[in-house]
Amino acid sequence: NTKVYGAALFRLREKDFEQFRHRDGLSPEWPIKYRDWEPYYTQAEELYQVHGRAGADPTEPWRSKEYPHPPISHEPRIAEVFEILKARGMKPYPAPMGVRLNEAAMHLSPCIRCDTCDGYPCMVHAKSDAEVSAVRPVLQKSNVMLVTEAKVLRLLTSASGREVTGVVAEISGQPQVFSADIVVVSCGAVNSSALLQRSANDKHPRGLANNSSGLVGRNLMKHVLGSLVGVSTLKANPSKFQKTMAINDFYWGEPGYDFPMGNIQLMGKTVIEGLRGYEDKYAPLTIEEVAKNSIDWWLTTEDLPETKNQVRVEGDQRIIIDYTENNSEPFDRLTERWKGILKEIGCGCHIVPQANYFTPKSGYFTTKMPMHSLGHQVGTCKFGEDPKTSVLDLNCRTHDVENLYVVDGSFFVSSGAVNPTLTIIANALRV
Repeated sequence: NTKVYGAALFRLREKDFEQFRHRDGLSPEWPIKYRDWEPYYTQAEELYQVHGRAGADPTEPWRSKEYPHPPISHEPRIAEVFEILKARGMKPYPAPMGVRLNEAAMHLSPCIRCDTCDGYPCMVHAKSDAEVSAVRPVLQKSNVMLVTEAKVLRLLTSASGREVTGVVAEISGQPQVFSADIVVVSCGAVNSSALLQRSANDKHPRGLANNSSGLVGRNLMKHVLGSLVGVSTLKANPSKFQKTMAINDFYWGEPGYDFPMGNIQLMGKTVIEGLRGYEDKYAPLTIEEVAKNSIDWWLTTEDLPETKNQVRVEGDQRIIIDYTENNSEPFDRLTERWKGILKEIGCGCHIVPQANYFTPKSGYFTTKMPMHSLGHQVGTCKFGEDPKTSVLDLNCRTHDVENLYVVDGSFFVSSGAVNPTLTIIANALRV
């Protein structure tokens, strides 16, 4: 959901589209390559007003154009850490961010660099989310109608099962059926596959578009994710908008370790309102000390597609996520490596739990994100050329149902180790 995402809009690395060996197995090759994606990445960055600087990240793929907007400036404490890391021989770079910020003329800027961007909806519509960037601009068109508070229950097909003839939705407690020549499902990798399974009928007993491959709902990936909140006893961090830096020095591994480890980036600044009620989790520090002195880091390691990792449904209400984590070792290595660096540069005197919007049940986690966090969900309707090994064709049309498309993160073949949003946007523009 781009309403609450952190607005980080990374391209996958060029090698992410190739087969690559990881600690726990092979990341598979994609059927189309970075060169095919590049023009759509460029369009996506323009549409979502991405800020960044080409050439600063040593792992970045080639690009046909510079970023459409300059990188977001670091606030003073973050700029200091940026320079400290560079002095150590590391290669931090400006994180590519989709926000509507005009630092040259702040009086004209929708974005005000507040501390409630990452994990919150933007109340001044300055974050490049799907509503602001893609939905609102087309609402005035005569052939566009937006129906809100409508829950889609199932898809109906013709007697042959070869085309979708109806979309059953519940609106104000009443069922209503919509029909169209082309039906596009974009519910996210979990809910799209759940909707297809709930739409099972005589012609599609295992769910729509699932006859040829049996892969609807399978190969779920969500990244191995976590955060490190480093609290310094040496220096305060008064930053408000701190999500301006990323590090890929360990993306493909490091000397002595030949497996990819992943991406490090800043995340939204811890604010004291998010810590209240969890005082005991931060002792002996006070929550005031944590909020004042923390610098908050987000870590991402690629997880690998496995058919046993899947989305299933029970009846019309229950969705079951059956997922066993892989690639835990490189994530743990990345975590320990970054902890050590933070301690060495005076930014990790204490590593404390993270209160986070992804963890509504517990409210906090220590380092690794818990199972019910699915912010980077991809892979449940993979695309490809062979109907026996993929749910979608290369244009994201289902192999088994002629007028049905799935256009969200479901099509991913592998997950890479950066946020998937820009690739999802680029694919929507492509198909």
